[in-house]
Amino acid sequence: MIHWLVMGVGDIAVKRVIPAILAEPRSTLQAVLTSQPAKVEAYGVRGYSELDEALSDSAVNAVYVAAPVALHHPYTLAALATGKHVLCEKPTALAFYEASEMAAAAAATGLVCGVAYYRRLYPKVLEAKRLMAAGAIGRPVLAELNCHSWLNPADGGWRLDPRLAGGGPMFDIASHRIDLLNFWFGKPARATGFVSNAVHNYEVEDNATVMVEYPGGIRGVVDVRWHSRINRDQCRIVGTDGTLELDPLNGPLLRTPAGDLDLPAHPNLHYPLVHDFVEAVLDGGSPACPIAEAIHVDWVTSRILR
Repeated sequence: MIHWLVMGVGDIAVKRVIPAILAEPRSTLQAVLTSQPAKVEAYGVRGYSELDEALSDSAVNAVYVAAPVALHHPYTLAALATGKHVLCEKPTALAFYEASEMAAAAAATGLVCGVAYYRRLYPKVLEAKRLMAAGAIGRPVLAELNCHSWLNPADGGWRLDPRLAGGGPMFDIASHRIDLLNFWFGKPARATGFVSNAVHNYEVEDNATVMVEYPGGIRGVVDVRWHSRINRDQCRIVGTDGTLELDPLNGPLLRTPAGDLDLPAHPNLHYPLVHDFVEAVLDGGSPACPIAEAIHVDWVTSRILR
């Protein structure tokens, strides 16, 4: 049985992570780390306000780090040092060197450590990978992913504070899409890109364009914007003999050369992630996105921001 400590009770934790833990048959919510103890009362579990005290709870054997990005590195290292398995929100850390330290600590302890790139478990993402391996579009050469929306400054919260978030849409939404490129095509070989503030005067960028090259010459382009009043969630993979279209990425449709497929994701996008992690801990194996792979996203973003 996995006895979870959830670190942070923000939007993702309340809407997805904790419900996923409560629904997972081999999981139980043991405790929550938060500076707002009133938020814990609804769950009937122990609430901690101090990190050391929370990690000293001997009943806890796994931690979900749902805190702002700046806390991923210290919280993960502390949890691993006390023998807890860790599932950490994305992106892994503020910088590649921090992410690498986290991956090294996980490897040294032998504990399971994953990062919450849950789109790897979308049925249509997995099917796209299978179809490419089977030659359905010939040789893949290009993948394009765009995610555009409007973010009012009043709605940004800590995501607009570079000290907590690290960056704007590149960290928040491009990271998911860069990870999909890595999931499909392997370890990135080269990366470049641009960030700027075209409309909003945030402390972080309001747009980013990223280009990543993979072995064999495959290229991925990710464009993310928080200044578009037109919502876009586009994804297509181009091959020498055909195209896979996943528009919208968060919808069920996968268009293939052989026809359209309807492959909906789980209603709680975090449930497959939590279930997969529990299986990795209790049954052996690797989580959907082990930290050793997740840090390739941080490598890409660090090259752009430097």
